[in-house]
Amino acid sequence: MQGIVVFVPIWKRALFSRLLLPLIIGIIVEWYIPIAPMLLWGGLIISLLAIVSFFFFPFFERYKLSVVNGFSISLLFIAIGALLVHQNDITKNTNWFGQKQSGSEMVRVTLLEPLIEKPNSYKAEASVDYFFQNITTGKIIIYFEKDVRQNQLNYGSQIIFKQSLHPIKNSGNPGGFDYRRYTFFQQITHQVYLKKNDYEILPLKNKKIIPQLIISVREKVLSVLQKYIKENKELGLAEALLIGYKDDLDKTLVQSYTNTGVVHIIAISGLHIGIIYWLLVQLLQPLQTKKKHKWIKPLIIICSLWLFSLVAGGQPSVLRSAVMFTCIALGKSFSRRTSILNSMALSAFLLLCYNPYWLWDVGFQLSYAAVLSIVIFMRPIYEWITIQNKLLDFIWKLNAVTLSAQILTFPICIYYFHQFPNYLLVSNFVAVPLSSIILVGEIFLCTIFYFPVLATVFGNGLSWLIYIMNSFIENVEVLPFSVWNNLTIGIVQVILLYGAIATISYWLMEKSKLGLQIGFAFLLIFFVLRTISLINIQDQKKIIVYNVPKEQVVDFIYRQRVVLFSNSKLKQSSYYFNIKPSRIFHRAETAKQLPTYFESEKCFQFNSKRIIIIDTTIKFIIPKEKILIDLLIISKNPKLYFSQLNKTFSIKQVVFDGSTSKTKLKYWKKDCDSLHIPYHDVTESGAFVMHLN
Repeated sequence: MQGIVVFVPIWKRALFSRLLLPLIIGIIVEWYIPIAPMLLWGGLIISLLAIVSFFFFPFFERYKLSVVNGFSISLLFIAIGALLVHQNDITKNTNWFGQKQSGSEMVRVTLLEPLIEKPNSYKAEASVDYFFQNITTGKIIIYFEKDVRQNQLNYGSQIIFKQSLHPIKNSGNPGGFDYRRYTFFQQITHQVYLKKNDYEILPLKNKKIIPQLIISVREKVLSVLQKYIKENKELGLAEALLIGYKDDLDKTLVQSYTNTGVVHIIAISGLHIGIIYWLLVQLLQPLQTKKKHKWIKPLIIICSLWLFSLVAGGQPSVLRSAVMFTCIALGKSFSRRTSILNSMALSAFLLLCYNPYWLWDVGFQLSYAAVLSIVIFMRPIYEWITIQNKLLDFIWKLNAVTLSAQILTFPICIYYFHQFPNYLLVSNFVAVPLSSIILVGEIFLCTIFYFPVLATVFGNGLSWLIYIMNSFIENVEVLPFSVWNNLTIGIVQVILLYGAIATISYWLMEKSKLGLQIGFAFLLIFFVLRTISLINIQDQKKIIVYNVPKEQVVDFIYRQRVVLFSNSKLKQSSYYFNIKPSRIFHRAETAKQLPTYFESEKCFQFNSKRIIIIDTTIKFIIPKEKILIDLLIISKNPKLYFSQLNKTFSIKQVVFDGSTSKTKLKYWKKDCDSLHIPYHDVTESGAFVMHLN
């Protein structure tokens, strides 16, 4: 009789997923709907008592109450997840410096990293150790004016200053990146700009052994790469590939890697750890034959993974991947029946217990989505085609891995990055194996740098390989229709896509008609929501005054077309960080002209609304009857008195843009208050959006 293959659902193969799911629910609920800690502790204690009491019931009674016990376990881990969020919220800490701050007080901080050079300043994270008469905790970002003392500042340097700390704010531009939440998840809540005379450097340094070791190793690796890989473009990619150092990366090259779908090569993460894990498994295969040596293989693998994590600078993305593959290595080495899915669920559970905010980290989401996707879909995809030739079969297997990884990652990529690379398979087919060879080669280079002649030859070879990979990616990018841009979906649509993927995959693997029906239902709802959003766009008419530092930027949007007004040529960085996300959010493309839009010397009429931009000193003649102005935008530093303006215009709304003079702004606001004119300061309240529908 032939053996019967029984399908075992994922949640039964990965027992830790039963604990991971309620933990995630608790984290999400506490973040979006905060619950009082007393209620959380009460729920935890009650559920714990219910679980313990369950084991005192007779066996058959326990079987009847298994559902109740399962609910109690879920409630327990929901409460744990919520309490973890509450515990990691730095603002809830009684020693957080934000609760001690009352003005410009003496502050002592310790730099947590070497200085990072910016165009006009140096940047560093710092821990706030001491407010006047208070020992405190929490982190800030410091921007230093460039001066000759910069070489005295490094990791562990302690400085004192008396400047006020400013809360980190978002730009408030539509579709913009939530920078405030991003820094908050790293316990960074404030920032400060220090000129050369604003601070004093203390003689003592506060260094911790492990961070100092990581920084020293990182600097040594950088010096080796910079010595033996000469070309700037190749060097920048080599540094990013091995240790995630991106300061020397060519920006156009990064865009090329993004547009072709292989930016994960640059963003050091699970791919790199996965490559090293796979290589170690293959090399150490002989140790698996003898049972007494069975423990040596996982020990070498785990030590190597964590050593690489140290060399790579101990970045959170690398450490998370090291934890994931450590759990996988232990599970596969000590139990043949252990599911890789269970090991992944365990690693995710441990990571979220350490830092629940990693749940919102894009790298965390993509790493687990990619590995999970490969585990579930790689084998079925690979078995679609049977190839006898070993070389062609190996090539198809690589494509199967690449294709399977995209199934669970593409909804996340579209949600965050709003684009889909159409030649993704082509670029990954070359870039992934080639980058793997380069990565291993760089590790080898760092072990032979004591032999300069050999290291020079090897470095030249690596430079050549990196040049080939860069050239290939840049050539793929310029192919027609290489990128599907400006894709926008909401979180509900992401959930619907995952529902469709799960149910249709279940149908394909198990021939379940119900799975197919539910999958098509998810897709139908997805396309209905998509259609509704596209219909709504056809009615949009907006004026947006952006919050761009020192820039005057206004968008006039009509349906899916937009005209931009700016007093100067925008910097590329300003466009990509402030304007482009809004264009994607509104699905709007640049146009030369719009219906009902007229412009004449900074006076505009759009959809029956009158708009004036004042950025220079102008004298207005007092008319017999006031001129109605729907929107007055103030920019730069004009000599302006609202008492005089009020005699010429009847102003419905004033907006102060990001280029206004800060010294005059407070006087203008007082004038608006006294004249009862509504005003909006984009630097404080974010971008101003006027809906014209």
